[in-house]
Amino acid sequence: MAAALDASVLPGVSIMSLRPLSASERTAALQKAAAARAARAAAKERLKNGQTSAADIISSAGDDEALARMRVAELLEALPGIGKVRAAAIMEQLGIAASRRVRGLGIHQRQALVDFIDEK
Repeated sequence: MAAALDASVLPGVSIMSLRPLSASERTAALQKAAAARAARAAAKERLKNGQTSAADIISSAGDDEALARMRVAELLEALPGIGKVRAAAIMEQLGIAASRRVRGLGIHQRQALVDFIDEK
């Protein structure tokens, strides 16, 4: 049975709850999330079809919040011939954490990823 979070469990940590969203705020948030998922799906489809490169998606992630939140594993898996296992192996080889998102890539990780994909 999980213990309830209180000051005795996490001393020095204050617990703050989020205010409930109004119906209009919830609807707006749901629409924003759906648009972000659609943008990521469209980018992966373009990548799969060869209409864009991984380097283009990585560079455009600086301006596009939806692409910035795409997991690197998803980006790799969208490439033809790369599945979950190969994507995980590539990320381990390049020193990229499995949970890393495109926004969280460092300069050297971005370059290593682009170079690896270009060699393929």
